[in-house]
Amino acid sequence: MKRLTVLVTDDDKDIRDGIEIYLKNEGYNVLKASDGLEALQLLEKNEVHLIILDIMMPNMDGITATFKIRAERNIPIIMLSAKVEDTDKIHGLSVGADDYITKPFHPLELMARVKSQLRRYVELGTYNGQPSATIDVNGLSLDSEAKEVKLNGEPVKLTPIEYKITELLLKNAGRVFSINEIYELVWNEEAYNAENVVAVHIRKIREKIEADPKNPRYLKVVWGIGYKIEK
Repeated sequence: MKRLTVLVTDDDKDIRDGIEIYLKNEGYNVLKASDGLEALQLLEKNEVHLIILDIMMPNMDGITATFKIRAERNIPIIMLSAKVEDTDKIHGLSVGADDYITKPFHPLELMARVKSQLRRYVELGTYNGQPSATIDVNGLSLDSEAKEVKLNGEPVKLTPIEYKITELLLKNAGRVFSINEIYELVWNEEAYNAENVVAVHIRKIREKIEADPKNPRYLKVVWGIGYKIEK
């Protein structure tokens, strides 16, 4: 299997170099950028499988870079920030980041999140050419082999996390999942203050699959319990 490449973007050289050491010890190729603009330039010239992206940077910040990346690519993005407020976390996730970690962080925690996101991304990118297992719920369909969601025959562009949530709910259409259940099954870790994180991703999915996200046809909330995809 070829080595996977991680792009580390931070305006602090010491942080870039420190993360690089841990990533290389895990067997990853590493590219480094000092701001969002440089990161976009590297993305144009290299195959990248995951991006670690600081929020506060000169020239182009992480939020703007994420927005531009998401316009064309579904590469997993882990955001870094010294800010701990929920609003900053939600903002980062709302523009398309897959995970968020605050500084200072333990390198082993970051490596665990990198491995989790890469495992999910590589699995989503795997297609063995065998006949696909397709689920269809009133025009919203999921091909679990091609890892693709379509709405009335048109592909829906989802991030890896959005896909996993949609897959979970579609495969269990009609069943209600609590927020903690969704978090633990999708992120593969114990849920802690998961409500805002899950809610942001649910909102983004609705924006992509619902004609009227405020009055959803597919992805319904069951107040006080959780979410489901209506049969």
